[in-house]
Amino acid sequence: MLQTSARLLRLLSLLQSRPDWPGSELAERMEVTTRTVRRDVDRLRDLGYPVESTPGIAGGYRLGVGAALPPLLLDDDEAVAVVVGLRGSAAGWVSGIEESSLRALSKIEMILPSRLRHRVSSLQSAIMLLPGDCPVVDAALLTALAAACRAHEGVRFGYREVTRRVEPYRVVRAGRNWYLLAYDLDRDDWRTFRVDRVAGPIQPGARFTPRAEPAGGTETYVSDSLTRAPYRYQATILFHAPLEKVAQTTTPTAGRLEARDEDSCLYYTGAEALDTIAVYIALKGVEFEVLEPPELREFVGDLGARLSRAVGGVGEWVGG
Repeated sequence: MLQTSARLLRLLSLLQSRPDWPGSELAERMEVTTRTVRRDVDRLRDLGYPVESTPGIAGGYRLGVGAALPPLLLDDDEAVAVVVGLRGSAAGWVSGIEESSLRALSKIEMILPSRLRHRVSSLQSAIMLLPGDCPVVDAALLTALAAACRAHEGVRFGYREVTRRVEPYRVVRAGRNWYLLAYDLDRDDWRTFRVDRVAGPIQPGARFTPRAEPAGGTETYVSDSLTRAPYRYQATILFHAPLEKVAQTTTPTAGRLEARDEDSCLYYTGAEALDTIAVYIALKGVEFEVLEPPELREFVGDLGARLSRAVGGVGEWVGG
């Protein structure tokens, strides 16, 4: 009986680890016959787990959606990630789920092995949150937007005192903020919206057929919309260094990196003032060229000349 129970837990863990499992592969992983797998699946169904099956040679099993949440079986890394995440939620990173996060956290920490408690404590001791560190997002709003993305269901919401009708595609975390990537029906174009500025509750709309991704792909569009499109100046910089090296000194919300070859990369960024871009790229300590805009090339040249004169470099000082 104990052997059978342990095998059922093992089967449940495997079914939770990925969407679909061929019966033969389950049997191989569990070191049993496919007939035993079928019997164990029937036992899980008797216990209330909605295990779905597809017949035939290529058939298999998947854990469906039932009326109740089955117990989740987590490995060590998953358990540590869940505990740290719940502690952050309980601290108010996402509003509206503090109490439920605390309840879930207490259940998990009560049965957490000592080796994992040490890992969690070590990781948590290195994390500090200062008040106002990042905008707090309403959990119900974030969940509703994510659900609409999965269901391909249009939504309406207030945004900067204007009602927006959109087809939501992806909820993205970039830097300190959450963003919604959506197709704006009234503007007939893709847009990104900061979730903490969305006036909820959202209103559901009609289901839609997903469109092709924005030009350049979703990741490129979101990055450019956050780092270039909102600003007066949009710059392209060529760094004479591998992308991996430059990436160590930048963030996704400051600009987008794109490898050109093994020894150089392109950097796309934007700002309201030329000096902001010039100082930011100069302080990276990497040789670079300004490809665009022309105004930035001229500004960097003038700045370089002034700095050279400041340390006694060659050049005639022009007083004013």
